[in-house]
Amino acid sequence: MPLPVQDEKRPPGGWQLHVSIVALPECVISTLSGVFDVMNAFTMIAWADNQTAPFQVEIVGLREGPLELASGLPISVQRGIDTLEMTDIVIVPSVLIGAGGWQKGCHRELVAWISQMHRRGAVLCSACSGLFLLAETGAFDGKDATVHYLYARAFENAFPKVSVDPARVLVVSGRYEDLISSGASMTWHDLVLYLISRFVGATAAQSIARMFALQWHQDGLAPYIVFEGRKDHSDFAIRKAQEWVETHFQVANPVEEMVRHSSLTERTFKRRFVAATNVTPLAYVQRLRVEDAKRRLERTTASIDEISWQVGYEEPAFFRRLFKRTTGISPGAYRRRFSIPDFARDRRKVTK
Repeated sequence: MPLPVQDEKRPPGGWQLHVSIVALPECVISTLSGVFDVMNAFTMIAWADNQTAPFQVEIVGLREGPLELASGLPISVQRGIDTLEMTDIVIVPSVLIGAGGWQKGCHRELVAWISQMHRRGAVLCSACSGLFLLAETGAFDGKDATVHYLYARAFENAFPKVSVDPARVLVVSGRYEDLISSGASMTWHDLVLYLISRFVGATAAQSIARMFALQWHQDGLAPYIVFEGRKDHSDFAIRKAQEWVETHFQVANPVEEMVRHSSLTERTFKRRFVAATNVTPLAYVQRLRVEDAKRRLERTTASIDEISWQVGYEEPAFFRRLFKRTTGISPGAYRRRFSIPDFARDRRKVTK
């Protein structure tokens, strides 16, 4: 059964939802503690006198007591899962994925408990890479989700039945909207604000956002994603073409030049390029050019027209359209968001 939803305000003295934040050794403490503080904010601030705080938030784990997380810092697990037969919302915070990738089957008891809670009506939520643990339940099979873009390929390899789009900030899926995932790192802000808005009301979510200076990532995550051409393939000719174009993408007709350097026919080259990289040669060049433009917007004061020419486009209007189509925002908006503000610039070279 889906949980009750309040449009604006909970009834006086009304219901309280139990929120279980799952702690495991791979967890990132900043996400875990941040989610805890925001979801628990109603008990820390002057919530309406005649109302019970809407959430009872607990850090749960395999067993109660101290637990060292991925950074080496300890936290205290407030409740062991063996003592918790019912919860309303399960949140798995970010986990650190090592060089060896996610190791399935290491947390069978937690996975079994999460599956049981879901069968009993709990909403399952992941913050960033917490989706790796939730995916082991099978609940996300055949469903849409999002995960940190740096882990997207590893996740797809580990859980091919889950459809992930790392450019999305928040994905709500499932028959009862009971499967919720948030994307890269700080999108846990969007997750907790969504939960507050859904179960307490939009006004409460806005108040909490102001209190913590949280922001919705309304432009999506495409502006944050750094394009890295896929090279985990065995086509030597295509990999050589990729290596060449990475330092020559500004030249005129770069696709024609790649074909020439490959010694393949144009048709064969394009077919093999798509098979190896999952994108067309032209799209590959465009992404490289946009990535270079992003760095120039971040680090220089060059005009957008000048940057357009520097990365290989003679028509600034076309460059602007391509940039926005690729990143979701205009070049000017990108510069305002990602360039280093004046107060943070290096002051060591101030003239005396």
